[in-house]
Amino acid sequence: MNKLLEYGRKAWFVIKVITGYEERRIRSYRLKLQEKIQTAQARKEELSKLPEQVILSEVRRMVEEMQGLNQLLNETEAKIEEHFKPIDKAAHRMMDMQLEREERRMKELVKVMQDQAMMQREATMRSIEAANQQKDISRPSLDSEGPPQQAQEQNK
Repeated sequence: MNKLLEYGRKAWFVIKVITGYEERRIRSYRLKLQEKIQTAQARKEELSKLPEQVILSEVRRMVEEMQGLNQLLNETEAKIEEHFKPIDKAAHRMMDMQLEREERRMKELVKVMQDQAMMQREATMRSIEAANQQKDISRPSLDSEGPPQQAQEQNK
């Protein structure tokens, strides 16, 4: 009986092969296996991309936070500048006033120094003229040999 069943199975297999049924079944099984392999590879690629996507999303989130912090910092700086603007203006005015005072003092010092220099020049010129006059007076008495015109020419 087993032999008969085995013979029947072999016959049935031969009939399937001859009609092409077995070949189609094998082909469809192979196609199913290829599809499973492709879907598994696609999942594998997605899983390998998943850490990259997680990292990229973290980087994006951090960049957005940094931009928000920069914007907040800029706003804070602007508020601080607005708050200190009146103080800066007052300090600027005070500095201008101090510079003007110093400038006036410097001009006064320069004027005083010029006046002193002029007075010294005048005093020096007077002393030179007085010395010249004394030389003119004392020379003719010392130089009795030469005419007084020669002494005057030498002084000039």
